[in-house]
Amino acid sequence: MTTQDVITLEQRYQIPTYAHMPLALARGEGSYVWDLDGRKYLDLYGGHCVALLGHSPPRVTEAIRKQAGRLLFYSNTVYNDTRARALERLGQLAPEGLRHIFFCNSGAEANETAMKLARKHTGRPRILAMEGGFHGRTLGCLAATWQEKYRAPYREALAPTTFVPFGDAAAAEAAFAEHGDIAGVILEPIQSMAGMVEAEPSYYRALRALCNRHGALLVFDEVQTGVGRTGTFSISEHYGMRPDCISLAKSLGAGVPAGAVLLSDELAATVKPGDQGTTFGGGMIAMAAVEATLQTLVEDNLMPRAVRLFEHVRDGLASLDCTVRGRGGLLGVVLDRPSAPVRSALLAQGVITGGADDPNVIRLMPPINTPFDALDRFCEALSSALKEQ
Repeated sequence: MTTQDVITLEQRYQIPTYAHMPLALARGEGSYVWDLDGRKYLDLYGGHCVALLGHSPPRVTEAIRKQAGRLLFYSNTVYNDTRARALERLGQLAPEGLRHIFFCNSGAEANETAMKLARKHTGRPRILAMEGGFHGRTLGCLAATWQEKYRAPYREALAPTTFVPFGDAAAAEAAFAEHGDIAGVILEPIQSMAGMVEAEPSYYRALRALCNRHGALLVFDEVQTGVGRTGTFSISEHYGMRPDCISLAKSLGAGVPAGAVLLSDELAATVKPGDQGTTFGGGMIAMAAVEATLQTLVEDNLMPRAVRLFEHVRDGLASLDCTVRGRGGLLGVVLDRPSAPVRSALLAQGVITGGADDPNVIRLMPPINTPFDALDRFCEALSSALKEQ
């Protein structure tokens, strides 16, 4: 099919919920993708933070191939060797005290599970969430997602949620004083859609102390920051503290849909059969991908490389009129102008990037093993694109 054939068919049959880039991609390898016309692109968007190891990473694709020939799927009503190995690898990488795992299919499902468990554990209905945060578009997650455009049509169906400014511990403390029914606090440690915004480390420790004092649970939505993307498996390790729940997805299966919730020992001890369920979560293909992803992450020593990736881009853009924020393989390039025309100019040069709710930010979520010379190419392309605007 031609690019136009693909566009015509998708527009005919798919409901129009996404704004598309003008691309019809056919294949990918490493940090690059190719469209149907054979044009090569450097992918610094990563399918929205999914391609942690690049496209079609060899260990993952081989693990999927082998598993497909053995057993495509069986539900959680049976034990399975592939699932057991994935659980073991994930448990070994999870922070101490957070090694009880629930596998699911996506970040939204993981966040729904975490908030559901917080409500059951505390017997309270309210969630404290952050202005600027994004947690998913299912009804439970929408209630904790800040952007009005997502929540407004469903407001009457949303669970009770209180929003406070991100990074303001005093505001969170005031919310606890005002509301005695807060079950838990949920936040993205780095707010991606907001433009890769991170608070001071002391803020996360203050939230931990606040939740301890009020008997609430602290949930880190690490759908994007997790699985080593920021330099440690969980970003909480940077802050010297531990949440009660961590939600994971995106990078976890390196392209195969997979999500997980990591639960504290204390919380896991209260979970009973029937408290949560999922048909496809923990399925064999996904588990083969998860195991191979985590194996690659460790054996190729990629977590420290995420730190070097950030530093390389930051240093490479030092001479341009922009700043770089974020951590590891989550980068927000803050321009002095709207980013949309610049991103279009980058795409014309064969570089895929993303936007943010902050119109002046270019979001980068590249594979953490992206070659440094490819990052240099981006820096040169951005310099050229800024001169064009």
